[in-house]
Amino acid sequence: MAMTIHVDIVSAERGIFSGTATMVFAPAEMGEVGIAPRHAPLLSRLKPGQVRVRDEHGEEEMFYISGGMLEVQPHAVTVLADTAERAHDLDEAQALEAKKRAEQMLADKRSDFDFAKAQAELAEAVAQLQTIQKLRKKLGR
Repeated sequence: MAMTIHVDIVSAERGIFSGTATMVFAPAEMGEVGIAPRHAPLLSRLKPGQVRVRDEHGEEEMFYISGGMLEVQPHAVTVLADTAERAHDLDEAQALEAKKRAEQMLADKRSDFDFAKAQAELAEAVAQLQTIQKLRKKLGR
């Protein structure tokens, strides 16, 4: 039997996932991190992207997060996300529209323009689209 670690992924709205895993991958601010059972304690901010949870059978479940915090203890991983969704629940058309809006905001700079907000919205939309693409690749579509 493989060693496992308990994983909780929660957003401000609700709990998204709670279970065990043999490995967790998350988009930390300085790059993707891989967390195995008995990992050293860690606290990190997360950027928009995907969290992948690998179970005892080698199957991976993917989640999209818009950012948040990651807490790692030797036997537990907690992802506190601003917003989170299971990858298969993402709406590609909505993500494409959000990306288009953010790109238009960046191109149309005005005095009341909020550059940081537009950049954050673009990063979230791109992360959603990348998560959708990886899910399609995994499912062979």
